[in-house]
Amino acid sequence: MMGSRARIVSLLLAFLFARAAERIAAAAPAGSRHLTKDERWMNQRLDHFSPTDHRQFKQRYFEFLDYHRAPGGPVFLRICGESACDGIPNDYLAVLAKKFGAAVVTPEHRYYGKSSPFKQLTTENLRFLSSKQALFDLAVFRQYYQESLNARYNRSGFDNPWFVIGISYSGALSAWFRLKFPHLTCGSLASSGVVLAVYNYTDFDKQVGESAGPECKAVLQEITKLVDEQLRLDSHSVKALFGAQTLKNDGDFLFFLADAAAITFQYGNPDALCPQLIKAKKNRKNLVEAYAQFVKDFYIKKMETPPSSYDREYLKQTTPDDSGSRLWWFQVCSEVAYFQVAPKNDSVRSARINTKYHLDLCRNVFGEGVYPDVFMTNLYYGGTGIAASKIVFTNGSQDPWRHASKQKSSKDMPSYLMKCRNCGHGTDLRGCPQWPFRTEGPGNRRLVVVPLGKIVKRFGCPGVSLCREILRT
Repeated sequence: MMGSRARIVSLLLAFLFARAAERIAAAAPAGSRHLTKDERWMNQRLDHFSPTDHRQFKQRYFEFLDYHRAPGGPVFLRICGESACDGIPNDYLAVLAKKFGAAVVTPEHRYYGKSSPFKQLTTENLRFLSSKQALFDLAVFRQYYQESLNARYNRSGFDNPWFVIGISYSGALSAWFRLKFPHLTCGSLASSGVVLAVYNYTDFDKQVGESAGPECKAVLQEITKLVDEQLRLDSHSVKALFGAQTLKNDGDFLFFLADAAAITFQYGNPDALCPQLIKAKKNRKNLVEAYAQFVKDFYIKKMETPPSSYDREYLKQTTPDDSGSRLWWFQVCSEVAYFQVAPKNDSVRSARINTKYHLDLCRNVFGEGVYPDVFMTNLYYGGTGIAASKIVFTNGSQDPWRHASKQKSSKDMPSYLMKCRNCGHGTDLRGCPQWPFRTEGPGNRRLVVVPLGKIVKRFGCPGVSLCREILRT
């Protein structure tokens, strides 16, 4: 039997190994995208920082207990981030849950999906949407669910071992939860966790160019130049070519085009874009038309990204069909920024996507007074200098978001960079590529080699008695 330190380390390490391609199908019904979609509800406090405001809202959550080694098995708290949460995804976490006998629970982020406190998403009503409020939601949920487990097993005062998992913004929440509530979790996985708020995020575009490679990057830059020129001559025609004629603001249109390329590298799909553009260049085809075909076929149709989600007039609506876009822009404009501006030199995106564009959008959509104070955000959480322990950071080499994550290991917080041509956002849990979503099939998982001995030396777990039942090997 392993020592207690090795047990906790082994659980955290398991997130970094992907030898489970042949086991993915066994984790849930074959081909199922979710472990469960059965909705559950709890009452959540609207404002955790006011002693006099006792208003509540209904928060949706999901639970999956099929693999739980009751009553003392671990609980995996998977954080749902900046989108509607329609269930618990059937990805690599399902394999880990089965291996370690874990329950998996997922609360929906406040305001997103069905967990909105208000019907009207006015700027005034959005004042309770923040990472700080969301972290307290998680703490309250953790206590609520632990009490429900205790009631189920007719016991009191017992704490199961809790491990927190998140990808992207929810990966940052995972790390911040361990920072702010270390007594409520034994450890966290911050997969592509963007813990550093960045005002002018020029590294995003630089990584897009690096991930594209010299030849594809050059073609994308040429397309950007051609589109900029055509916008000055006949903006309606070029927007119609891309199926985005509803985007009246040229900046919104250019940001939409930049995102269409960036997301292919972000989610490990370079082959969906670069080969056909390089071929079009070599065959002296119309590059703008070639890119427009990609945007319509892949980004709009296959990835189901409506151009309206980039339209500032649409984002101003307080009851939109797609509320997620307005909500995330509010968090961007009020807290974390991540303004994906064009670098001064050698940019892939248009130089017109600058700081002014982002600030104008924030002001136009949410009014005066909404501004991202990234200094205070990083002061509160620590940025990449986060002073916590037992957090594993993972990033994909081709992911433009990795530069907002912690990429250097420190005491009790190892960081791993998974290197491959399509290692992108959340690749350790989602596989390669990360989109479209797949639950089975050979080659769906990359093997990430991590030196066990080095991590054993780094990790300790005060209060590890809570975690003794996690692993028996």
